[in-house]
Amino acid sequence: MFKRFTKLMSDSKGATAIEYGLIAALIAVAAIGAMKSIGTKLGTTFNNVSNSL
Repeated sequence: MFKRFTKLMSDSKGATAIEYGLIAALIAVAAIGAMKSIGTKLGTTFNNVSNSL
């Protein structure tokens, strides 16, 4: 059991995978925020056009 733990602690592949996962999560959060803002503005624009018709 202890050998597995020491092997896991010395393995750097897991740390790299976690870093890539964190980067992907950060990009996803930024994309969701941007899309939410654009969606709100787009919805307002469509409502204005609809009301004008």
